[in-house]
Amino acid sequence: MEREYVDYATVRDTLTTTHERRGFLTYEQKMALQHAEWAASDNRNGIKTEAKVFNEIFDALAQLEKLVKYPEIAAKFAEVMPIHPDDVRAVLASKRIAMETEEIEQIVDVIREIVGIE
Repeated sequence: MEREYVDYATVRDTLTTTHERRGFLTYEQKMALQHAEWAASDNRNGIKTEAKVFNEIFDALAQLEKLVKYPEIAAKFAEVMPIHPDDVRAVLASKRIAMETEEIEQIVDVIREIVGIE
């Protein structure tokens, strides 16, 4: 069974559509929508999350040799969009994945290029 990874913008859009269709959300759905709205905004990390950008980053990172075995880490990077090597290291440390400095720089470069940060 293959997993599908989604970003906060997709969660926000899905819950908003559900609310419009049904006319109500459960308490848990309201809390999830509130969190997804914040997480998809530029208030979280200075970069507004869009599903298109998430998918582009995820696809690019999932093809890197070191991340092929870890699609969940590629998804995490696509959502968090770390633009500094230390942020990449923090995510990698949570899974105890070792990477060389060049590999970490490659991840940062891919994200910066797609997001449009020089």
